[in-house]
Amino acid sequence: MSGIGGYGGRRLATMLGPAGVWSWALQRLGASDAGAAARGLEAIGYPAVWIPETLGNKEVFSHAAILLSATQRIAVASGIASVHARDPMAMANGARTLGEAYPGRFILGLGVSHAPSVATRGGTYGPPLETMRAYLDAMAAATYGAPEPQPPVPVVLAALGPRMLELAAERADGAHPYFVPVEHAAFARRHLGPEPCLVVEQTAVLTTDPADGRRIARAFAKNYLALPNYANNLRRLGWGDEDLAGTGSDRLIDAVIVCGDVDAIVGRVRAHLDAGADNVCLQLRSDSSSDPALGALAEIGAALLETGR
Repeated sequence: MSGIGGYGGRRLATMLGPAGVWSWALQRLGASDAGAAARGLEAIGYPAVWIPETLGNKEVFSHAAILLSATQRIAVASGIASVHARDPMAMANGARTLGEAYPGRFILGLGVSHAPSVATRGGTYGPPLETMRAYLDAMAAATYGAPEPQPPVPVVLAALGPRMLELAAERADGAHPYFVPVEHAAFARRHLGPEPCLVVEQTAVLTTDPADGRRIARAFAKNYLALPNYANNLRRLGWGDEDLAGTGSDRLIDAVIVCGDVDAIVGRVRAHLDAGADNVCLQLRSDSSSDPALGALAEIGAALLETGR
């Protein structure tokens, strides 16, 4: 794919550094406020911000363009752009357009999404691995008449299981696992090998009240535990049905979502890095889904970004 992929996993890891931000809040805010929040993340020193693409919310390429135009240095990454939301040529050329306009500042995260979301779009959720492989083939064949981006746009795949991780190693610059405990980092690295970039999402609640932290964490986790892709991944790692039932066992919630002070959150980031991750993008949760948590991210960044780990 000329202009897309081939950036290099080690090069991407260097560009991202050890920590970034994953933000739902930016899609809840208006364009002006979202741009201001992105500038705040840039000022703190985070190299990249990851944004979702979900049903009934902002389209991820236009959202990325708004954030890129509002900032000067921070990279914007799709986490993830659903292959069911646009055809392969639109995906490839949308990424090329952003990559050429903002050199080195857009990262294309691709994923197959989830069966309920695809059904709501009116699509058919097929076998994930075959779907992604065919989609990547079609992206590679997409023609483009405008100037190609330099450097090429990095591509990472939303990957949890062994075969999707291996496809990420074969066809992309890295993998972006979401809603995973620390032990998944070592599992992912074994299947990726040493070269691809491993970017792990880590949800966190900054609090000194463990009960309140678990309340916020459970409200966030319950929808993910109901999705087969995430539940099956946790079963693969040894978690049982009793852990996955309802809003999850205390043990599971504590493993997937870190609740605590700055030291606890920084410690979880370092645990992922020590287990094989190259970058951990922090998703801070609170009672407000539109709070970009700049104050909390600044506290954590002061402890994490200066030391590099």
